[in-house]
Amino acid sequence: MIDDEEQEKKKHKSLERQAHFVLEEARMVLPGVQALFGFQLIAVFNQRFDQRLSHEEQVLHLVALVLVALCATLLIAPAAYHRQVQPLAITTRFLEVATKLLAASMVPLVGAVAIDTYLIARLVLESRPIALMLAMALAAVMSAVWFAWPRYVRRRREDARRSFKGAAGSAGTAEQGTTLAPTSHS
Repeated sequence: MIDDEEQEKKKHKSLERQAHFVLEEARMVLPGVQALFGFQLIAVFNQRFDQRLSHEEQVLHLVALVLVALCATLLIAPAAYHRQVQPLAITTRFLEVATKLLAASMVPLVGAVAIDTYLIARLVLESRPIALMLAMALAAVMSAVWFAWPRYVRRRREDARRSFKGAAGSAGTAEQGTTLAPTSHS
């Protein structure tokens, strides 16, 4: 019984630590998203907005603003979900939902930043093709760093873990204290 209680306490502490990580990650991103949203709102009231941007570019700016609002919504959603669904408990389900929402929030952010980069580059460089190439390159870098690289690292860890388990199973024993599994959300 004591072992069961101890295991349950360890599991709860682990869930609390993981929830802390995912909420801290959201807190790190949210201020930047809020600042970007504020700058996007202010730009509309600038006299040059009507003078320097075509109607189509103003619509693009609106799309970027909506994407940033969507990003903020997804970042804030885990806290709202937790408060309404399971305010007194941290569960594996909450961690799964929060992690997916946090990852999903990066998708509209890539789009918004790419659109804003295009619009600013178009104004500064006065070249639509160069502005478009710059925005696409930035979107590719953000996508690589935020999505492709973490998935690659995760896949490698999972492959290493499977290889380790296979080798341990065929050898009959495994070294104590060796872990290849991540201990927190990276």
